[in-house]
Amino acid sequence: MMPKGKIQRNIVEGVLYSLIMMLGVIVRSLSRSASTVIAHLIGDFLYRTLKIRRTLVEENLTLTFPKKNSGEITAIARQVYRNQAENFIEVLRLPMIKTAEDASRLLDLDARLLLSKTRDQQKGCVLVSAHFGNWELMALCAGLLMAPLTIVVKELRNHAIDRKINSWRTMQGNSIVYDWQAVRKGLRTLREGGFLSILGDQSDPGGSFFSEFLGRRTAVFLGPAFLALKAGVPIFVVMCRRTGEDRYTIDIEEIDVSDFGSSRADAEELALRYTKVIERYIYNYPEEWFWLHNRWKRSEP
Repeated sequence: MMPKGKIQRNIVEGVLYSLIMMLGVIVRSLSRSASTVIAHLIGDFLYRTLKIRRTLVEENLTLTFPKKNSGEITAIARQVYRNQAENFIEVLRLPMIKTAEDASRLLDLDARLLLSKTRDQQKGCVLVSAHFGNWELMALCAGLLMAPLTIVVKELRNHAIDRKINSWRTMQGNSIVYDWQAVRKGLRTLREGGFLSILGDQSDPGGSFFSEFLGRRTAVFLGPAFLALKAGVPIFVVMCRRTGEDRYTIDIEEIDVSDFGSSRADAEELALRYTKVIERYIYNYPEEWFWLHNRWKRSEP
């Protein structure tokens, strides 16, 4: 017999799934500008009324930008919630993106340099990004405009939502692997000439490498660096940011690996290089990053 607690959890997860699916039907029936208005209302409600993680967000912003006054911190924090609500609404609208033309109407991407060093030479690559801009939209559109991606994802606790989002992520040719599969399947993807996409800005739960990130010492994720060096492929930082009028642009920056072997020290130095690029984007566009995550919860032993 199923435990009572599990029954209750299944009911809650089922109700949440149904509500999200209903909201998806609604936003897909509206114009994109109307959906954005709804997103901003949701973001303001989460920030002003429910205050979900508001203290954490404002503390993180204050520590990262000590020269900004309280009014500036509040303005950035409010926009963070609006942007994350937009990301959520955009995920619900992913089924509407069916062709490269649909993708190009949403974002700008010039991948000629990247493709000249990868696909044109029959080589794979690691694309390291962050919870920045709209990373889900970027992955789907990049798969249509550039080449199919293999995306490393974390399994959601709500399995019904997890399956649905994964079906949207993969509906136009991309594939996904869970983070616990990333080493084996990721290396195989790279050695077969595939493009492996990983978010490299979060803390490594089992990590033993610590460095500065936005001015504070914390665990730094070595996965993208390890995989790129082990497979002998290029690594690029790929960042998605808003450019106004409901549009996005994708910036691509190659990280030099010509002076590296495949040792742990080399992986650590490579991780520092792409982390510095991610930091630069967060400093320049703080409202685009996912500050609701407690990035500094793991301290150095």
